[in-house]
Amino acid sequence: MAQAEHLSPWQTLQRRTKHGDSLFWLVTLFFALLVIALVFAVGYVTWAGSSEARARFGISFLFQTGWDPNAQNFGALPAIYGTVVSSGIALLLAGPLGVLIGIFLAELCPMRLRSSLSFLIELLAAIPSVIYGMWGIFVFVPFFRSAVASPIAKSIGKSVPLFSGPVATGRGVLVAGIILAIMMLPTIAAITRDVIAVVPNHQREAILALGATRWEMIRKAVLPYAQAGIIGGLMLGLGRALGETMAALMVIGSIKDKISSSLFGGGITAASLVASELPNANNSLHEATLILIALVLFGITLVVNALARLLVWRTSRGPVGNIRA
Repeated sequence: MAQAEHLSPWQTLQRRTKHGDSLFWLVTLFFALLVIALVFAVGYVTWAGSSEARARFGISFLFQTGWDPNAQNFGALPAIYGTVVSSGIALLLAGPLGVLIGIFLAELCPMRLRSSLSFLIELLAAIPSVIYGMWGIFVFVPFFRSAVASPIAKSIGKSVPLFSGPVATGRGVLVAGIILAIMMLPTIAAITRDVIAVVPNHQREAILALGATRWEMIRKAVLPYAQAGIIGGLMLGLGRALGETMAALMVIGSIKDKISSSLFGGGITAASLVASELPNANNSLHEATLILIALVLFGITLVVNALARLLVWRTSRGPVGNIRA
């Protein structure tokens, strides 16, 4: 009976890394763990940096209004409200439109126009957010104030507080949501197009052979197969809206101490509040409070991503099985 070959630790390591598989596994494992470590590092830094504010205000900080650094009166509710509502408006506007654009580019657009239209849509994603904000201030806000907000406030707003006046500068939560929707649009459209493009052709051919129309083919064969990837694209766009800083700060109105009952009223988002005040914090409590706002935003982002993963997991277990995009 042959005796087992005895190898030194160095020879064992050389044998295991001879073909590169183990080395490649270790490298990819390192970077995967690095991403997880960065998430925990961000959480630790924000948790430790906000200790003074957490000790001073407690959990009630999340449900308080008011923002006066000189009087050390702080509340997170206006920032949370502005973040969630503006991002929700952006998702409601950009979600359906982006999915429809992606469907058109992947299924209906003529081949001679597909590349140029795709390039123009993706070009929107390359525009800096400060440009969106500047366009919003000088072009969109004046138009929106005179053509949309004022007529609605004078008519529907008299009976519906959500659209009531007064409309002063035109900047507000609704305007911020619309600007964020424009920023989200290319991300959602591009991901939808790419996900639909990888749907196997036999999915289309099978239902067309049964006599389905093109619309029925898209609705019953393509979209169910690609819905998990489409939902992922929607959540990726939502993540950008939640963390947007400059564009939101320039068009939302910067009202930090209260919540307006109207969507035409001003507000603030968590990211824009932190970006505008943290470099010039008055004292340690003010700085700790802003870091606590950042921690709240970090928590909102984690919750949204967890819900997105759960939704993608549930949709991927649909009738077409787990091989769906």
